[in-house]
Amino acid sequence: MLEEKQAGRIHSVESFGTVDGPGIRMVIFFQGCPMRCLYCHNPDSWDMRGGIEMTVEELLEQFERNRPFYRNGGITASGGEPLAQITFLSSLFEEAKKREIHTCLDTSGGVYKKERREEFERLFQVTDLVLLDIKHSDAKGHKELTALEQMPVLEFAGALEMAQIPLIIRHVIVPGITDSEEELKNTGRLIGKLSNLIGVEALPYHTMGVDKYKNLGREYPLEGVADTKPEKAKKAEKMILEGIRESRRNF
Repeated sequence: MLEEKQAGRIHSVESFGTVDGPGIRMVIFFQGCPMRCLYCHNPDSWDMRGGIEMTVEELLEQFERNRPFYRNGGITASGGEPLAQITFLSSLFEEAKKREIHTCLDTSGGVYKKERREEFERLFQVTDLVLLDIKHSDAKGHKELTALEQMPVLEFAGALEMAQIPLIIRHVIVPGITDSEEELKNTGRLIGKLSNLIGVEALPYHTMGVDKYKNLGREYPLEGVADTKPEKAKKAEKMILEGIRESRRNF
């Protein structure tokens, strides 16, 4: 894990993001990710040694230059996996909160460790919203899709509930992998009892990252899998919500 005190490794920055949290946001894509999701569209963000070094001050100076546009938004840390640089991430969010900037974390939660609870609690104190990507509804499917175990993700979700941080669950709808009625309803059942859950987003799978694999000399794992149409993602979202309602009826 990267534990930089003075600077973090950043993959890229989107100045005016509109889909990763409320309002218009500065989205900071952190470099480094231990997951190997079959549908990942940013394989160039995996390498923990890649990207460029940037300080908290440099990132917030960039935010301040465009602050008038962010009145109803804020900063979102995405990736890669921002939790792989939790010390730097916490420093960034702490300084952002001093400046009354809304903070949002977009994460897979896969690097969470109960043994490092104090580090995560430091981050939780300065995090306004979490977008948590649930990759698959069951442990076997999660491991096949990401190459990592599912349990840390579920433990992270539990820690967020304990901290009562508002949570939006995201789920990518991949044809033949995460688009069956059973898988979608089970995803809803998995998350339905979280008391801090405020929303669900079913995201359409897309192939925009295929060229990146070619440029990196890698084979694209889902070659031939077509993009998910937005209307199918909407239907999938309804199935997840149905699973949530079912879990709450049985609670």
